Amino acid sequence: MDEPVALSLAVEQYLARLRVERRCSAHTLDAYGRDLGALVQWMTANGHAAWCSLTSEALRTFIASEHRRGLSGKSLQRRLSACRGLLRDLLRRGAIAADPSAGLHAPKAPRKLPQVLDADEMGRLVEVPTDVPLGLRDRAMLELFYSSGLRLSELCGLRWGALDLAEGLVRVDGKGNKTRIVPVGRFARDALQAWRAQATVTAETPVFPGRGGAPISARAVQLRVKQLAQRQGVWKRVHPHLLRHSFASHVLESSGDLRGVQELLGHADIATTQIYTHLDFQHLARVYDAAHPRARRKPGSPG
Repeated sequence: MDEPVALSLAVEQYLARLRVERRCSAHTLDAYGRDLGALVQWMTANGHAAWCSLTSEALRTFIASEHRRGLSGKSLQRRLSACRGLLRDLLRRGAIAADPSAGLHAPKAPRKLPQVLDADEMGRLVEVPTDVPLGLRDRAMLELFYSSGLRLSELCGLRWGALDLAEGLVRVDGKGNKTRIVPVGRFARDALQAWRAQATVTAETPVFPGRGGAPISARAVQLRVKQLAQRQGVWKRVHPHLLRHSFASHVLESSGDLRGVQELLGHADIATTQIYTHLDFQHLARVYDAAHPRARRKPGSPG
């Protein structure tokens, strides 16, 4: 068998197993295919005829060459992750004697801080008029996003039976089928009650139905949130996850309770939540710069 064909065949077999055994999405399989295809191309060009000839040093050289080609830290991390998955699979099947990716790390990707809406922008956004078609629904949707910090998928899949408006609570099925109970604020409760009064509902009725009574699609919510922001004069790039970011930042800013915010957001790892401490610090730094008489040097003052 021709060497490049043999290398590529191992990749195809691995991707087939991911599709069948782990039910990976087409998007994930396409990305892995591109990453592993790049590795096969590099191995062929550099005299590596079989997977057993790929050493840790050779794999490190491959990642370095991809870095020189301009791949970002995030792309390199994904590329190395794909390589690591394939090599571990080959090791389990006895095709290689050792995993050359063990202990190998891609350059860290700089973590971008999420943008948030300030309290005034958020107030302007949620106060959409309710005397227009779908106005009650839109108000309820925006208020619930901001009140409870829901993910887009959580809001789309929400049923009336998960809401206890009397107690101000919502039961959310989050990532990994993990359930959490989240408070629902007064304004969101009022908006949801007004929206519910428009139709006869059961516990299984979607809170926000789309066509045919099925739950509204994520894409429909994304487009609607963008439209509503423009109508309300909020000119940042507004999307559902921005409302979740704003919720988390505002709660942390007021409470300082990082663990509490972690539970409200449903983060498995507090490291994911810690990004909001940086947002909070940025806010405090701006307050300090604006308020403290000696926070900044005056223009032209000596260093």
